[in-house]
Amino acid sequence: MKPVKIIPCLDIKNGRVVKGVKFVDLRDARDPVEAATAYCKEGADELVFLDIAASVENRATRIDWVRKVASVATVPFTVGGGIRNVDDIEVLFALGVKKVSINTSAFKDPDLIRDAVKKFGKEKIIVAIDGKKNSKTSGRPRLEVLVNGGTEATGVDIVKWAKRAEDLGAGEILLTSKDADGTKKGYDIEMTKAVAEAVSIPVVASGGAGKLEHLYEAVVDAKASAVLCASVFHFGEISIKEAKKYLKGTGIPIVE
Repeated sequence: MKPVKIIPCLDIKNGRVVKGVKFVDLRDARDPVEAATAYCKEGADELVFLDIAASVENRATRIDWVRKVASVATVPFTVGGGIRNVDDIEVLFALGVKKVSINTSAFKDPDLIRDAVKKFGKEKIIVAIDGKKNSKTSGRPRLEVLVNGGTEATGVDIVKWAKRAEDLGAGEILLTSKDADGTKKGYDIEMTKAVAEAVSIPVVASGGAGKLEHLYEAVVDAKASAVLCASVFHFGEISIKEAKKYLKGTGIPIVE
């Protein structure tokens, strides 16, 4: 097993870090530059910033906060939200972003994945997938892809889309369960495991971390290569140091 990464996830809206439950009821958490500085000092392996309103508002990522974060970040950071084409990606990389996360735009125009990988390399291109779980009698995919900030159901099976994203060259999958998001009841093990077992690229588990045991379950039971956490880090319930010490104590290799 490769070392598991611990990654704070910072949802951005109106220039502030926010956190909600199941993608709604957002509350203010902190300033993104302040957060980036703190998490770098605390030992985060990477940072992920998602401009969560960009796709819904049909706009590009606002680069003012990206530029400010780049000036203080000492670990690699990813930016997602509102990335519509290769030119948008190029702008972000020029600012110092290490990876980009493409979601709705990649789903609606899968060639964007291939084009971005061809120009920048697969290690820099993450395909983010938001999903929900349906009942087996719903007539819809058990695990269904959502787009536009989780507001639009697509009727497409998550595993099929993840495999296609890999075939198109994606370097990672960032998988978020809307059902679990912000609940602190644990990651969606069924969803994460289904994707992780279907692809050979790293799968980052997102949505639901509430206690240290949930991180272990995401890695051991769901086969995730990295764990994304938001609420528990933003509001001081778990520290990055505690998370790393815990996982290391269970025998899981971590990035030192």
